[in-house]
Amino acid sequence: MQSLSQSPRDPAFVQNPYPFYEKMRSAGPLVHWQDYDVVCATHYATIDTILRDRRFGRAPIAPIQVPPHLKPFYAVEAHSMLELEPPDHTRLRGAVLRAFTNRRIKALRPEIEALCDELIDTFPNEPFDLLETYGRPLPARIIARFLGVPEGDWQRLVDWSKRMVAMYQSNRTREQEDVAAAAAQSFSDYIKIQIDTKRSTPDDSLISTLLTAHTAEKLTEHEVISTCILLLNAGHEATVHTFGNTVKTLLDFRLSPQVGETFINGILRFDPPLHLFERIAYETVEIEGQTFNPGDRVALLLASGNRDATAFKNPNSFHPDRTDAKPLSFGAGIHFCIGAPLARLELEIALNRLWERKPNLKLLGTPQYADIYHFHGLESLRVTT
Repeated sequence: MQSLSQSPRDPAFVQNPYPFYEKMRSAGPLVHWQDYDVVCATHYATIDTILRDRRFGRAPIAPIQVPPHLKPFYAVEAHSMLELEPPDHTRLRGAVLRAFTNRRIKALRPEIEALCDELIDTFPNEPFDLLETYGRPLPARIIARFLGVPEGDWQRLVDWSKRMVAMYQSNRTREQEDVAAAAAQSFSDYIKIQIDTKRSTPDDSLISTLLTAHTAEKLTEHEVISTCILLLNAGHEATVHTFGNTVKTLLDFRLSPQVGETFINGILRFDPPLHLFERIAYETVEIEGQTFNPGDRVALLLASGNRDATAFKNPNSFHPDRTDAKPLSFGAGIHFCIGAPLARLELEIALNRLWERKPNLKLLGTPQYADIYHFHGLESLRVTT
């Protein structure tokens, strides 16, 4: 197995990581990334296989040694569906799926359309940041409604979310850790207040649904708190990055969107919001000639698999009408993104509405990607209409 080096903080890599991914794929389906000291899966088929292989998972084998200053953050992580395996994962996911039904998601269409129009009506005549004015508030306000928390609190929720997800970035600092821990504590305290309110006055919100789960799916208060935080953090950050990356791509290629499932698959493949996701081996497993022992980590380079020529014709070109393999961006297997239907609906409506209302949208300058790897999203998106 070859070993390659590339700093994830290198400005050139931040702006365009895809040449390095191509170099890794050329080196083989499994490559050692020196800067992370981890084996990476780089080919589409290998990544897809590991995502679906139950001998790999997210939950650590040995308890994590948590430093005191990070206890509030890991108190949330300990009950997060994303970091669990069956049977706890099955119980939590089953409870959330009672709220994330296709019928309930589809019923949100008029609300999302109305909110898009409301936000577009606020666009100024002078140049502005489309992410801050449209891309960021839209998913935050929708998820606030879905959770059943006051919609007017969306900015606080976003601030806590941004501070917490910094923990997943490469080379985080002690200052970022302290900020993330404080945000986790504040976010948890806030959700606990909402839980108390829903217990006394239940409604049809996600929080009420989780609190009234059937006995077999009964959630503890800590699990409800962690689930709400996960849905906001994952659902908001990824959707904002996907929206920004999509608008940039459309304007770069001078395309007008006709957004449906095929188009969204195309953009999720071409420039996804999350590039790397880890799995842990639970038993001795051989993949592509490499032996993984219990506790070994493997990094799944989703964005590399999405540019694999064995799965996608002309992989470095953006074709919104592709019908080849499905992108890896939402994952696969039991950890497939539970919020994918809502994210798809938000993106479809937000993009179509934007181009219907503002067909002369133009970029101002060249948007820059933020230094937030493993995430991949823009610092800002300055436009005129």
